[in-house]
Amino acid sequence: MSAPVFLAEGGALDALAPGDVYVLDGAEGRHAGVVQRRGPGERLDVVDGAGTRLRCVVDAVADGEVRLRVDEVVSEEAPGVVLTLVQALAKGDRDELAVEAAVEVGVDAVVPWQADRSVVVWRGQRAAKSRAKWVATVRSAVKQARRACLPSVAEPVTSRQLAGRVREVVAGGGAAVVLHEDATTPLADVVLPSPAAGPAEAPALLVVVGPEGGISDAEVAALEEAGAVTARLGPHVLRTSTAGPVAVALLSERLGRWA
Repeated sequence: MSAPVFLAEGGALDALAPGDVYVLDGAEGRHAGVVQRRGPGERLDVVDGAGTRLRCVVDAVADGEVRLRVDEVVSEEAPGVVLTLVQALAKGDRDELAVEAAVEVGVDAVVPWQADRSVVVWRGQRAAKSRAKWVATVRSAVKQARRACLPSVAEPVTSRQLAGRVREVVAGGGAAVVLHEDATTPLADVVLPSPAAGPAEAPALLVVVGPEGGISDAEVAALEEAGAVTARLGPHVLRTSTAGPVAVALLSERLGRWA
């Protein structure tokens, strides 16, 4: 069974090597030592959200801190294509369910979308509070999936802003796919961007999922004009909480991530 994962702040693991001692403290330390009651001799991983993973053994637990012995430091490669879920805001926490499952299956970034037909509206303090919930959901899903990379959660975008982002992504060698029930092209046939070679910035692959009421004709037209393509997942219409994770899983397979 894989070791449980705990998150460290970015950069906190950079100078560590096998044989070093790392102290897991704060909320993560309390969760490991007090809530989960991890004890000496147990194995656990600490990740920094940027691809670095410490494989550790617990030496001691005291006062909400867990003292760890580092056995191995693993650096995971950055993705050659940044797989991004653009998730329309939806009622009943269905958008959060979509984000949670998409992170578990491997999405690299998440963009909240205030679509024309979104029943839920993020404004003012509610916007900040709702985005914070998405960030917390992403962190929890990363730990559940034992991932070393923490997907980013962007600020919410309007349909006009999303069209602009699609245009920039396509111009930079990436691609954008709008999931739509009336599309004739299967997702399996969509042309994917070529992975980055060497240190070049990886292109983005946007997967756009609409709200419960669907994506409006005007939005589809604007996104296609910006360079997006429409695609269908299959013969059935999926909920907004399901479509994104399914698409991310299928695209991860095509990108060779699950080989």
